[in-house]
Amino acid sequence: MSLASPTRKPTLAAIARLTGVSAPTVSKVVNGRGDVAEGTRAKVLAALEEAGYESPGHRRNSDGPPTVEVAFDSVTSNYSSALLNGILEGAAEAGAEIVVGISGSSRGPGADLDRKAQRMVDEGRAGLIVVTSAFTPSHLAAFRRRRLPVVVVDPLNPPPAGVVSVGATNWSGGRAAAEHLLDLGHERIAYLGGPESAECNQARLHGYLSALMSRGISVEAGYVIHGRFRAESGISGLTALLALEKAPTAIFAGSDAIAVGVLREARLRRIRVPEDLSLVGFDGTALAEDSVPALTSVAQPLHDMGRIALRTLLRQSRGEQLDSHRVELATQLVVRESTAPLS
Repeated sequence: MSLASPTRKPTLAAIARLTGVSAPTVSKVVNGRGDVAEGTRAKVLAALEEAGYESPGHRRNSDGPPTVEVAFDSVTSNYSSALLNGILEGAAEAGAEIVVGISGSSRGPGADLDRKAQRMVDEGRAGLIVVTSAFTPSHLAAFRRRRLPVVVVDPLNPPPAGVVSVGATNWSGGRAAAEHLLDLGHERIAYLGGPESAECNQARLHGYLSALMSRGISVEAGYVIHGRFRAESGISGLTALLALEKAPTAIFAGSDAIAVGVLREARLRRIRVPEDLSLVGFDGTALAEDSVPALTSVAQPLHDMGRIALRTLLRQSRGEQLDSHRVELATQLVVRESTAPLS
């Protein structure tokens, strides 16, 4: 029995009769509710697809330009601004619309994400771009159950299989930063990073460690400090490093914001950068260019990352097959005024 008909749209009751389940159960599957057995869900989804059923939200979305929701953990940083500019440019090229929100709900109960996902379906969103937020696989499941495409940018947690992620070559960027300082004669090099478990932070740290190991240099105790990708972590990190018996002569900061915090604290302590302390950041944002001294930094192609995230999500929303679920763009070390040879 087939429900496909050129003249009559399938009803949930008809889907229920075909699959042998109740109409409320079919409604739960359509709305992405979690309290349905996986076997039942698969059977109902197959029947819905065969019947060509579209949710009201999907039908509304098909009548106009696609609307993509973007969730940031913060929209106040230079990093977020650069990514958002790329997303907006990609949206203008594709004729799409962008809605921006804060992803505070990612730290809340799963029910909050269920409501958010259902609201997106009801409003006809094409999908969700998540930027540097701690969305776990269980959180993302709320969107996958509703077949809402999700793209994560610089995820703090490893994304589950099937979820597309966009980032930069963090490992090679971390190695390039450390090698630059090593080439200047520094051996006591510290790392001030973001959250210890963050995927991008781990990659930058391991790149830094690889560079030191390749030169036969061991990392001093206390030289690796994790915090947040914020200036406050640079301030507290430098304070802790200066309290060590052997203070470092150079610091690799896991973000430009952390590096700016180091610069502020160094200025208060009358530590000259780069004469007394060399400093490298990561991100290549406007902070690096505008700081005093101008910051040597590993630049991420943030603008391009935003454009690619938007383009990839729209491809998924159209049902296109993707060549890869992980996109990495190359980083580049930009040498400015905050690094100098060891004196």
